[in-house]
Amino acid sequence: MIKDLIKKLTEKKDLTAKEMEFLFNELMEGKLTDTQIGGILVGLKMKGETIEEITSGAKVMRDKAVKIDIEDKSNLVDTCGTGGDKVDTFNVSTITAFVVAGAGVKVAKHGNRSVSSKCGSADIMEALGVKIDLSPEKTKEAIEKVGLGFLFAPVFHPAMKNVIGQRRELGVRTIFNILGPLSNPTGAYYQLVGVYDESLVKPIAEVLIKLGLKRGYVVYGTEGLDEVSITSPTVVAEIDNGSLDVYTVKPEDFGLKRASLEEIKGGDINYNLKIALDILEGKDKTAKTDFVALNSAFALKSLGKVQSIKEGIELAKESIYSGKAFEVLEKLREFSKSN
Repeated sequence: MIKDLIKKLTEKKDLTAKEMEFLFNELMEGKLTDTQIGGILVGLKMKGETIEEITSGAKVMRDKAVKIDIEDKSNLVDTCGTGGDKVDTFNVSTITAFVVAGAGVKVAKHGNRSVSSKCGSADIMEALGVKIDLSPEKTKEAIEKVGLGFLFAPVFHPAMKNVIGQRRELGVRTIFNILGPLSNPTGAYYQLVGVYDESLVKPIAEVLIKLGLKRGYVVYGTEGLDEVSITSPTVVAEIDNGSLDVYTVKPEDFGLKRASLEEIKGGDINYNLKIALDILEGKDKTAKTDFVALNSAFALKSLGKVQSIKEGIELAKESIYSGKAFEVLEKLREFSKSN
């Protein structure tokens, strides 16, 4: 059966939902060899993953995840990109999580160490002094008490240990980059998802609708960013209770000055840490803060905290310059260290 499915993938034939479910269950349960896993991941990538395949993979990942039950999800949002974008920016979605939490929204930030970029969300969280591997119970408590919890993928997706080595060895984006943002263990109803390729925008939005997302945005910055871009137009798929609208926005639409890619470049962990602290401490007055505020605005609008993106940018900047975003970091540091 496994050989047949790998053969099907090499022939660039799509898998049915049942076939994908079977394949992913076998994969996540550690029943496949390294060679088989490599063949499946490369086969899916070369063929191009379908909506059905992505939905089935996400359902299996959610099914095998350690869940967190947040009773009131009306004020809960997830900010998560696929990573692996073509431009090495700093950790925008992670900083965005603190800014959004500082604006009074609870954030379930889902993430991992770097696999296909220089510095992943878990790497920067750790550098900021946050203990990243809290138990699910303590992570839930952090969301409820601090307003932000970091859901470290190895803690919440223990079955992923069966593929992490192969992903690192392959060193290219795989379906797991796509599945990461689709498998938040809280089942958040509101989400901002950045994707690394324009061809994924609409399919990922359709998958999120199938998975029960109420409102959110899937975004791709046309210079190769898995964020709402401050340097170029952004293709946006807006999800609103089952309906889907795809359109393009520009920084100027929201009164922001367009930046160059050079202005938002990231680097190694130390460089990215300095950027994160400068923004969260309100010291940065450059395009980097505008970039974070723009992404925060989309997250805030997804759950109706603001009525427009412009209003969201104002609220995000208020969260930064009033010290509220940095206060969330200080509280999360303290909470995570004492647990």
